[in-house]
Amino acid sequence: MRDIPTLVAPATIAKRSPRALQRLAIGLAFVAAAVVSPRSWAVDGCLALLCFAAPNWRGIQQCVPPVVQVLRDLARGRPFPRCDMAGAGNSAQLDWAAAPTFCPPQYTRAVETESTTFHTCDYAGAVSVSINGELFSRTWWNMGGDAVTEFSSAAKAQLRSWDTRFDDDYARWLSQQPVVSETPQVP
Repeated sequence: MRDIPTLVAPATIAKRSPRALQRLAIGLAFVAAAVVSPRSWAVDGCLALLCFAAPNWRGIQQCVPPVVQVLRDLARGRPFPRCDMAGAGNSAQLDWAAAPTFCPPQYTRAVETESTTFHTCDYAGAVSVSINGELFSRTWWNMGGDAVTEFSSAAKAQLRSWDTRFDDDYARWLSQQPVVSETPQVP
């Protein structure tokens, strides 16, 4: 567990066998079951933090149930689970989307009415994971259970491979934007 706070942990865990991650998950579940009341619905915050920082949490069988549960809990207004063992500078937090200021442009929609334009976001919020005090990843999620993860440049440099859906969606959006010409118009 001492490796959790380091920036290397998510990539290292992702490279390990599913059996090693399963043992970690079972150990964390056992500890949580021993100290948490039976009516608790909480997901282990440390496991959630590791899974959200993984290159592709959907590709790690042991991460899918806790991440889905966290997203379901967030949609129901429950807080993001805490990880007291994460160490200084390592955390995850929920921020609600607010288009157009806090929503990626590829997921922001402009809605025209008779008197004004307002913006909506395809996602309800984002779970931001910070490692060593720096943003590592941001998982945008919606109430329907869809999620897409945006990785920071530092995360991409360290991971070397990651789920590229966010980047692909951005590239597709960017290619559909009108070309702005900088040449002056002659009268």
